[in-house]
Amino acid sequence: MKVAVVGATGLVGSKMLQVLTERNFPVTELIPVASEKSVGKEVTFKGKGYKVVSADTAIAMKPNVAIFSAGGSTSLEWAPKFAAAGITVIDNSSAWRMDPTKKLVVPEVNGDALTPEDKIIANPNCSTIQMVLVLKPLHEQYKIKRVVVSTYQSVTGTGVKAVNQLMNERQGIQGEMAYAYPIDLNVIPQIDVFLDNGYTKEEMKMTNETKKIMGDDQIQVTATTVRIPVMGGHSEAVNIEFDKEYELADIRNLLAKTPGVIVVDNPSKAEYPMPKDAHDKDEVFVGRIRRDETQPKTVNMWIVADNLRKGAATNAVQIAEFLMAKNWL
Repeated sequence: MKVAVVGATGLVGSKMLQVLTERNFPVTELIPVASEKSVGKEVTFKGKGYKVVSADTAIAMKPNVAIFSAGGSTSLEWAPKFAAAGITVIDNSSAWRMDPTKKLVVPEVNGDALTPEDKIIANPNCSTIQMVLVLKPLHEQYKIKRVVVSTYQSVTGTGVKAVNQLMNERQGIQGEMAYAYPIDLNVIPQIDVFLDNGYTKEEMKMTNETKKIMGDDQIQVTATTVRIPVMGGHSEAVNIEFDKEYELADIRNLLAKTPGVIVVDNPSKAEYPMPKDAHDKDEVFVGRIRRDETQPKTVNMWIVADNLRKGAATNAVQIAEFLMAKNWL
């Protein structure tokens, strides 16, 4: 099982290596890939050093699977070349997500959409992944009409530059800025660029990706995505309107039985999910589950996950695990 990790030296790429190790993915040979300036550098995997190679070299080495986390332009250029060589690509960028010819997959939600012919598979946006994992069982039971989501997203979602900005600001150091504004002691209600409709690209990703993953264009989704000074873990306040009436106890039980979801919901003891509790964990945590008292058939909840793990690296590795279980790699 030869595995290429494209973007192996980046924040998510490093997390990919960690997750592959922790989940005991049966890597017989690791092929770390990065930009030309990183070729020859060494990354460590399971205590062993591996030299970073170029994308061309990686294709010639014929990996079974290539997990990409190197940005959209790299994916658009190189994913088709890997796929043409018969290598299955799992891509973590936004490059292929809304391509109608490509599957957008959260294995627990729509893994059954995959076929052996899918050679480029898109990994969804981090904030979408954690939300749809919770929405899926609720949609099957109550049919979701509308979702209103506000996100509270960690700086790690932007990358190392943003982490450095936050830490520099904490220490009063002038440094390179990932954002147009300070992030420490601040909240920035913009993730990605603004579009003509006044929403940001991140907000529209959540809208469009949710419909595609859930396989239902009738679900209405409206989002406000916000960057906060947290080092890891995305949080979401989600308001869900159903077609059918529900009981709160049934929703809690349903979510508690959902693979990959952990319910932390005990207001009397001030128990609810927080980003620090999700750190380095693969599960999605949900709490603050309560009835919307302003309109019928509507519930509020709070969803938290580690954006570098289930929101990126873990989901990509889970797709590879799914394909391997089917003997498609």
